[in-house]
Amino acid sequence: MPRTNFEELLDAGVHFGHLKRKWNPAMAPYIFMERNGIHIIDLEKTIVKIDEAASAMKQIARSGKKILFVATKKQAKEIVSEKVKQINMPYVTERWPGGMLTNFPTIRKAVKKMGSIDKMATDGTFSNLSKREKLQVTRQRAKLEKNLGSIVDLTRLPSALFIIDVCKEHIAVREAKRLGIPVFAMVDTNSDPSDIEFPIPANSKSISLIVGVLCQAIEEGLNERKLEKDKEPLQKDKKFMRKELETKDLPESVIEALVEEEDEEVSADNDHLPDELEEEEEAVAETEENED
Repeated sequence: MPRTNFEELLDAGVHFGHLKRKWNPAMAPYIFMERNGIHIIDLEKTIVKIDEAASAMKQIARSGKKILFVATKKQAKEIVSEKVKQINMPYVTERWPGGMLTNFPTIRKAVKKMGSIDKMATDGTFSNLSKREKLQVTRQRAKLEKNLGSIVDLTRLPSALFIIDVCKEHIAVREAKRLGIPVFAMVDTNSDPSDIEFPIPANSKSISLIVGVLCQAIEEGLNERKLEKDKEPLQKDKKFMRKELETKDLPESVIEALVEEEDEEVSADNDHLPDELEEEEEAVAETEENED
C-alpha cells in the first residue's frame, strides 16, 4: 500500500515545478506536462519514488545505521530539525561544513572539543579562567553547538544522506558520491537527478509532507529493530536448550517437542502475569481501605 496518495500530494502542491526556461533535461522522465510556462511534475512517479525511498530508509534504520538529513534551505530548517529530532537521527540545517564526509575525523575532533569545553565547566577548570578567556570559550562553544550540535551522536560516517535541495547542497552530493554513500533527495525540475540513487520528484513546498512520510518509515524500522533485540535473549535460550538436549542423544522429534513445550510454558507464565498484577493491586487497595 502506498505511503501517500495523489490527493495529498496535489493538496501539498508537489506538482508545481520551475519555469520551463530553468529546467534540467535530465528531469524529463519525471515531467508530466507544461502549463503557462511552468513544468508540472508527474505525481504518479513521485508516489512510486517516495515508496522506494521509504522502504530503503526503513531497512537502513532497521539495521541500526544512521541517515544524515541535510537541509540548509531557509524554509526547510525548522521542519527538518523538528521531525528528525523525534527519530533521533543526525541532521545539518546550518552551513554544510566542507569535508564533513571526506574529512570526517577532523569534524569529529571539533565535536569532541564541545565535550571538552563542557567538561571544563563541570570539573572547575572554567572558573579558573580569566574573564576574557571565559568569553572566548563560551563563544567557541556556542558556534560549535550551532554548526555541529545536531551531529554529536554521529560517531561514524552515515550510511545514507537525505538532501532537500541538490542544487544548493551540491558539495554534500559530491562528497557522498566520492565515498559511495547512497543519496536520497527531493529533486525539482531544475535539478540533476543523475547522481542521486533515490530521487523524489517534488518541489520545496512539499518538504513537510515528504519528510514526515520518510521519518515515519524510519521510525517503523527502529521499532522493528527494537522488537528483534527483545526477542534475541529468548532465541538464545532456545538454542542453548536445544544444544543441551542434542548432547543427550535424544531423537529429533523428542527435542522439538521439549523445546516447544518450554515455549508454551514461558508464554503461559507471561499470560498469567497481568492477572497476578491485578490481584496484587486489588489486595493493596483493600489494605488501604481497611487502614482508613
